[in-house]
Amino acid sequence: MSTAEEVPTSAPAGVRRGRDRTASMADVARLAGVSSQTVSRVSNGYAGVTEETRRQVLAAMKELGYRPNSAARALKRGEFRTIGVITFSLATTGNVRTLEAIATSAASEGYAVTLLPVAVPTQDEVRGAFSRLEELAVDAVIVIMEVHLLDAASLTLPPHVQVVVVDSDAGDTYTVVDTDQAGGSRAAVRHLLDLGHETVWHLAGPEGSFAAQRRTDAWRHTLTEAGRTPPPLVRGDWSAESGYRAGLELAAREECTAVFAANDQMALGLLRALHERGRGVPEDVSVIGFDDIAEAGSFLPPLTTVHQDFAEVGRQCVRAVLRKMRAAGPERGTTLVPTRLVTRASTAPPPSAQRAGAEAAAADGRLDRGASGDGTAV
Repeated sequence: MSTAEEVPTSAPAGVRRGRDRTASMADVARLAGVSSQTVSRVSNGYAGVTEETRRQVLAAMKELGYRPNSAARALKRGEFRTIGVITFSLATTGNVRTLEAIATSAASEGYAVTLLPVAVPTQDEVRGAFSRLEELAVDAVIVIMEVHLLDAASLTLPPHVQVVVVDSDAGDTYTVVDTDQAGGSRAAVRHLLDLGHETVWHLAGPEGSFAAQRRTDAWRHTLTEAGRTPPPLVRGDWSAESGYRAGLELAAREECTAVFAANDQMALGLLRALHERGRGVPEDVSVIGFDDIAEAGSFLPPLTTVHQDFAEVGRQCVRAVLRKMRAAGPERGTTLVPTRLVTRASTAPPPSAQRAGAEAAAADGRLDRGASGDGTAV
């Protein structure tokens, strides 16, 4: 079959948009005065077509209302160039920002994204989402949910569909992309200990969350490693309201001088509770969060927090799933995206250290005022 481009000729008379049928590639070819092969090359964006011919073919497509059959092209290529994303929550900052990054990265690679929301996090709902994949034209799936929901023996994947899991504890069962939860938590706790706090309280995320569990484990391990006894755990559900309720409990504990909150929303509620109970931040209690949401710098005071690179998580997910589709990478394993500590005004030395510093400064001031002009005390 020749691949040479055809020079447009005069369109045959009588070719008009049909009222009773869908326009075909042959109709476009006749109206544009080229072969169907040339129409196909224009539809698929291939090179080797002059700009003049391309404009004439596109004009014919528009006049006839022709739309390329993407399903037929996909069957011919053996791929649909679409990635499915399964998630059961769009209420959390992390999921929304990760999904946005996945869609952007997929588009840059020439892939579309199909979202398959799961109403509630149950095995039946997850099974139903995977079953729907058989009805949809997707080449791969990125799953943003707790991995234990993927462990049902009756859960089967459509043939040849590659899977990447985000933010999970899947180990070597799946290909996983995750934030370095433990590393970020260690940095948060060490920051507070280095400021001089005797220990660090923890406002944890919900019990069923792997991310919350890894942050809690790292908090506990870092304190134990430093020879400190971890105080009782206080738990929330990621929301600012749960942070406020937990904050009322923590504000009543005079011995609490530093809190590591498992996300920024709970830290926001905690700040409100401490303010209402008359405990200053960071004068009385230092607060540190996790996520570094866009508003974190506008909290009062601006929040010290652990920055998660959600955009990089999304990019790594798309890269991993494309590598699997192209058999160019490992089938299993975990990729960790680094975190970094962002220090703002919500953390400071504990009150005892602040008082000691103030007393030392006052003493220095008295000495200076009491000194004679030649440097001797009066």
